[in-house]
Amino acid sequence: MKHIPRISASEWLVMKAVWEQAPCLAQEVIERLERKTAWSAATVKTLLNRLVKKGALQFEQEGKAYWYLPAYDEEQLRSAEAESFLSRIFGGSLTPMLAHFVNSRKLSAAELAELEKILKSKKKEL
Repeated sequence: MKHIPRISASEWLVMKAVWEQAPCLAQEVIERLERKTAWSAATVKTLLNRLVKKGALQFEQEGKAYWYLPAYDEEQLRSAEAESFLSRIFGGSLTPMLAHFVNSRKLSAAELAELEKILKSKKKEL
């Protein structure tokens, strides 16, 4: 399995813009992001190039146009980021991380019910 790159928060926004409708041109990514950020076209192009160098994006060139495609789907990158976060911040242990978020946030009844459902499902798998 190939190494999934770690990406920054800014790069994550670019990836989301590409995932919305890939393949896409740099100009399409710029237009999507100008609704959400104050980034210049040059900034977006720099981030696109960084993501290509990291292997998170691929591109195909047609004349002067560059079509960008994700090398990974969103779930693959989300899983890699979650594992990295868990490892770096909580020493790889899920229990303290879950306890932290459950205790530090106000959860709705629906959210608590969903967490209970997930945990019961996992318990059945044992």
